[in-house]
This record gives sequence, C-alpha cells and structure tokens, in this order.
Amino acid sequence: MSIHSKSFEEPDERRAPDKTQVDVVRLPGATVSRSTFQPGWRWSECIKPVAGTDSCQVHHVGALISGQLEIQHDDGTTLRLIPGHAYVIEPGHDAWVVGDEPVVGYEFDPNAAETFARG
Repeated sequence: MSIHSKSFEEPDERRAPDKTQVDVVRLPGATVSRSTFQPGWRWSECIKPVAGTDSCQVHHVGALISGQLEIQHDDGTTLRLIPGHAYVIEPGHDAWVVGDEPVVGYEFDPNAAETFARG
C-alpha cells in the first residue's frame, strides 16, 4: 500500500510527564509526534527530571498549532512561537508555556518524536 495514515487519538505510544502529553505515531519511513503542554509547563521543571540533562538536548523540527511557547537557548537567545509557525530549535534550550492556553505542536524530526520526554 502506498498511502498510510494513523490517528493521534490512537497513538503507537503516549508519554505523560508532568503537564505534558506526547503522542507518537509510527508510519513507514516517518515518526511524528503531537506534544501538548498545559499552562504552567516549563521544560526545566516538567521534563528535566525525566531527561536528566541541564537543558533540552533534542533537535526539534515542527509546527505550533495552538498556544504560545517561549524558547530560551543556552546562549540567552529567546524566541516566542505562536500558532501557524514552523520551527527548528537546536539542542541546548529551555521552554515554557506563555499564558493560560495549552500549547499543541507537531514534531517531524523522528529522533525528537522518539526521544522527547522519555527517560
């Protein structure tokens, strides 16, 4: 078959650290994830205990669907992601939800989909 589809509502894997839900679907030649971060989520508080690193060391390639996410790179550079923006975030950063709306984003880097929020 040359067409493949899976629902994020029935993912192959679900990870749920504090204030986080990561749904992973695996398709032939692709692994994609949907991440949902609740208000009050911050990488350094919610994921750092799972990751065991001082900052996020995952390379992210994705698109933000809802909410706002502030990213601060280890060098001090900051950027706010808003809905409708695609992004590339290099390893070495913290991130947090801005405001009281959950953040929902899709990740297309298979390594990020397989490793983010996994201990």
